Amino acid sequence: MRRRGFLAASLALPWLGGCAPAPARRRDDVLRFGLAGPVRNLDPRLATDATSARVNRLLYVPLVDFDAASRPVPVLATWEQRDATRYRFTLGHGGRRFADGQRLTAADVAATYRSVLDPATASPHRATLSLIDAVEVLDADRLEFRLQAPDPLFPAYLGVGILPAGLIESGQGFQRVPVGSGTFRLLDWPEPGRLLLERRRDRQRFELVTVKDPNVRVMKLLRGEIDLLQNDLAPELVAFLRRRRGIRMERIDGVNFSYLGFNLEDPATGDPRVRRAVAHGIDREAVLRYLFRGGGRTAEAMFPPEHWAGAPELRGHLYDPAASRALLADAGWSGERRLVLSYKTSSDPFRLRLATVIQSQLAAVGIDLRIQSYDWGTFFGDIKAGRFQLYGLTWVGIRTPDIFRYVFHSAALPPAGANRGRYRSAVVDALIEQAQQAPDPARRAALYRQLQARLHADLPYVPLWYEDQFYAARDDIVGYHLAADGNYDGLDQVHVHGAEPSPSSRLIQ
Repeated sequence: MRRRGFLAASLALPWLGGCAPAPARRRDDVLRFGLAGPVRNLDPRLATDATSARVNRLLYVPLVDFDAASRPVPVLATWEQRDATRYRFTLGHGGRRFADGQRLTAADVAATYRSVLDPATASPHRATLSLIDAVEVLDADRLEFRLQAPDPLFPAYLGVGILPAGLIESGQGFQRVPVGSGTFRLLDWPEPGRLLLERRRDRQRFELVTVKDPNVRVMKLLRGEIDLLQNDLAPELVAFLRRRRGIRMERIDGVNFSYLGFNLEDPATGDPRVRRAVAHGIDREAVLRYLFRGGGRTAEAMFPPEHWAGAPELRGHLYDPAASRALLADAGWSGERRLVLSYKTSSDPFRLRLATVIQSQLAAVGIDLRIQSYDWGTFFGDIKAGRFQLYGLTWVGIRTPDIFRYVFHSAALPPAGANRGRYRSAVVDALIEQAQQAPDPARRAALYRQLQARLHADLPYVPLWYEDQFYAARDDIVGYHLAADGNYDGLDQVHVHGAEPSPSSRLIQ
């Protein structure tokens, strides 16, 4: 009961009490979308933060996107595999008009990917796409990619938004002056944290406003200063908004993967018994029930069960304090010799509360957690540099199984990849390589399931959960649909009740 009370405790916010009035009415015809973090880079070749990537999806159109099971599907183009290392793409009719009026052709696609492969561009996509040997334009509507070696996953890698070849050649600063063929275009970027977009088919304007403090973001929604917000609120704020008159809320299962990462070169966290003790010492169900207020589901692998390469048969490391203590004792941590671990996290208030819950649970099994919180830049810099014993993070928007090579292959130690915990396994390396080369989709999925089972046993990560996606909006804002990975694609259809949007099209003709 004591533990449950700790988990159920809510942050005391004086303005949450009492009856709040309905949100004030809108002041103009601009729809305002409240963001927790600013847009930083509107060049899809270079953006690395989630907010920028989500806005770039509105401004640019890629060759390929994903269906609900994360299989690649055509957007700008269909494709056929001509042989083991040659893919031909044929552009369709939609998404062929850039915001400056130019028509998008195969030359623009080729120029975009050639620029990604150019080391001078310093694109984070270059490592994944380095298997491309050449890009050949056949005519205005067709081009071919030739690979250095077979890779059956290749079409799924082509998610970079397409830019105009002429502007690439002239050195256009797309980071601040984007030109894409998406359903939106940039009107103005007057200051950091404020972005004005226009939906191209009906000229509806949207202002993307950064409000870092979640309490202030909620107050602005109630005062009518923003019309819509998505995610990045503590559960008690979500519960508060759910009770407010004049607020519409929706929630769906999410797919972004939260986990604890270990430094396997550290004497303590490099011991698999210690990692298993941590896994058995965390009551994930209780955390989701009381801290997240039911806003998530437990995870056993990076991909959810519904992903084509998911592993629904994996059984969780159940909460078992006795097993956790036994593992610690076997590793030499018992009695007066208690294990002390450093846990790094961001300074976000909710992530700090989560860290204290994990600290409390692990203390009960004999692990003293020392929480170290930093601003995001410092925290993530430490993680990338390997300066940690234990940390908590979330992978956002991962769709393709090449992530396993990037994160867990022994050849992917930084700076060659994101194997930040220095995990090394010849078995995992072999499974990654076999799965990437398997031409049969069923065989490929089976190999990825074997791979995830091995990772689940070795625990370079302790899988935690997939947090739900939600949005809150004024009740006259309708048509917004959530994406399981948190993308902002719902802005394509959102409108004010009574002002029906023109017929939907993901692509501008």
